[in-house]
Amino acid sequence: MPVWPIFRPVAEHGLLVEFGAMIDRAIHARVLRLDRALAAAAVPGVLEAVPAYAAILIRFDPRLTDHAAIEQAARGLLDVAPEAPAAPVWHEVTVCYDAGLSPDLAAVAQATGLSPEQVIAAHLAGEYEVFMYGFAPGYAYLAGVPEAIRLPRKPSAQRDIPAGSVLIAGPQCLVSTLTMPTGWWIVGRSPTRILTGDPARPFLFDPGDRVRFRRISRAVYEAQA
Repeated sequence: MPVWPIFRPVAEHGLLVEFGAMIDRAIHARVLRLDRALAAAAVPGVLEAVPAYAAILIRFDPRLTDHAAIEQAARGLLDVAPEAPAAPVWHEVTVCYDAGLSPDLAAVAQATGLSPEQVIAAHLAGEYEVFMYGFAPGYAYLAGVPEAIRLPRKPSAQRDIPAGSVLIAGPQCLVSTLTMPTGWWIVGRSPTRILTGDPARPFLFDPGDRVRFRRISRAVYEAQA
């Protein structure tokens, strides 16, 4: 069995610190704790830290430091890292599940043995946490999809999925920000702006933030989209 955390050099300018191998809130809490500690410590040579589901990538300037020094600094911060904030930051994301905006809702219902309204109710009841940002701008991966509506990704991706699509796959949920292909299940569409347009804070969420989904009508969606 692996002994966590595991420290892995990445090229000449990075160190990956792995805390586990699954999507788990307790594991992710350790990732965020080290992320906060690195920010507070201002370790010489560190350029940025990028948290993910179960690991954090520490990027550094190889002209100023090296893997061994960064690993030593990270190990020293594991037990002194600040605890999580007293209360998480909550965001509300509106979503419309009407026909034409939720092309996979019926398929999810059939695959899970639920009615479409039960799928919607389950999605709205989820307790979502921002775990990481992915490969595209503003792609905030949320964990917390209820067990009742968890499905594996589709066998193949579908092209030209509109921005704002609300997607689920396994325990994950995402609100897309660009027109892109996806193999996830499209259960609704949201007018909520994840890309803020503010250079100082380009994305609506931070890792560790919490998200609630609120249902809106097609008329409200059209007025806000």
